Amino acid sequence: MIAFHRYPDEPDAAERPLYAAWVEEAIGRGIYVGFLLESAGAVIAGAGLTLLEWGPTRADPQPYRARLVNVWTHPAWRRQGNARALVQACLDAAQERGVTRLSLGTTDPGRPLYEGLGFRASPTEMTVNLVAPSPGSRRDCKACPDVPFMPEPLP
Repeated sequence: MIAFHRYPDEPDAAERPLYAAWVEEAIGRGIYVGFLLESAGAVIAGAGLTLLEWGPTRADPQPYRARLVNVWTHPAWRRQGNARALVQACLDAAQERGVTRLSLGTTDPGRPLYEGLGFRASPTEMTVNLVAPSPGSRRDCKACPDVPFMPEPLP
């Protein structure tokens, strides 16, 4: 269910089994917590929390952070407090685990929900999408050609 609703408007049959397998494994390792709401035996909403080993910083000595993920509500059940209840359950789960910083990605329609729960946009975050090396390939650091960069694929 979580994998299916990850991108409901852009179904990707190849991604679903990969993500479903990851979620199952992550739940087993205790780094993913998920919540679902049902009505008449059907899932109507869900939300998840991924725990990240971040390392302590001067601003936050707690070594873990969390990312709110997979927040989704069936269109017929929106604007009824379901997403808010699920996100609050995720926040409570994070707090129970000692997590003090959470992040998320959002859409414009979702922004008021998260702002109402205390989330604030950060102008300091930047991201880059990297292409994974093909199996068996090797990348060398051009700045230091004598030092191999990632000579072996990560496990």
